[in-house]
This record gives sequence, structure tokens and C-alpha cells, in this order.
Amino acid sequence: MPKIITVYYSRKGENYWNGSIQNLKKGNTEIVAEFVQKNVGGDLFEVETVKEYAKDYYACCDEAQKELHANARPELKLYPAALDGYDVIFVGYPNWWGTMPMPMFSLLEKYDLKGKKIVPFCTNEGSGMGSSERDLVKVCKGATVMRGLSVRGTKAAESEKQVAEWAKRSI
Repeated sequence: MPKIITVYYSRKGENYWNGSIQNLKKGNTEIVAEFVQKNVGGDLFEVETVKEYAKDYYACCDEAQKELHANARPELKLYPAALDGYDVIFVGYPNWWGTMPMPMFSLLEKYDLKGKKIVPFCTNEGSGMGSSERDLVKVCKGATVMRGLSVRGTKAAESEKQVAEWAKRSI
């Protein structure tokens, strides 16, 4: 059995939800990450930034866009001690401006991922994986990046069966 870790970034609080803004106690990506771990095991690691994003959804969108254009690498509160011992790394994130939030780049660029299997999943409200799979290939040099799973954020809580089947096939 391969050694698995699921790393993810998720936004709690104000989120775009089916055409309006809703306040979420748990982020959509976190829900999906928990389904992955529940169904394939392994460790779970939440990516958190030192500087928090704006609580206001639209202000957060502006911050995320500026980070993307600046190719920023936000500082993270913690990093996993090492990823050497893992064979499979599930990587979860919301689709922000067509790719992963910049904190995911901060995390992944820190490690030598050569020989690892990277399995991406993202939550969104219709934009799919965007360019994130291509971006993962660039940032995870020498790793095998699998085809990702896109989950509509408003359906995250109902996605366990779909997530479980995909995650089990992906390892």
C-alpha cells in the first residue's frame, strides 16, 4: 500500500455559492480533502498562510489576482516536516483565477517531488481545473501528475461517492 498524504488549501467564511455570497463554516476544498483521506487513508495537512486573506470575498479575489500577477509566494504558517516518505500526494485547492492559489505554489516548490505521484483536485463554481494541472507539472518537476478531479463547490458536501471512487482509482 502506498504512503499517502493529502495537502490542501481551503477558504472558510465568505465564498461564492450558486450566484450569491454565503458564509461557510468549513471550506469546500476541506470537505473534499476529508473525503479523500477517509476513503484512501494517509495523512492530512491544511495549508495556511501567515497573512490571512480578506474576510470579504471580493477583496480576497482582488488579493488573489494581485498575487497571481506578481507570481507571489505567500509565507505559510507550517510546512510538512518532509514529503520524502510519501508515494502519493493528493493536492487540493479552490480554482482561483484559473489555477491554484499561490500558497500552494509556496508549499510545493519547497520540496523535491521527483518520483512522487501528484493527484490534484479542485473546487470551483464551473471553471474546472483551469491551468492548474499544467502548472503542477511545471512546479512538481520529475513527479507524475495525474488527471485531476473538479468538484463544484456547492456540491462538495454531496460528492463523497464520486471523490471516493476517483481517489481509489488514482492511487
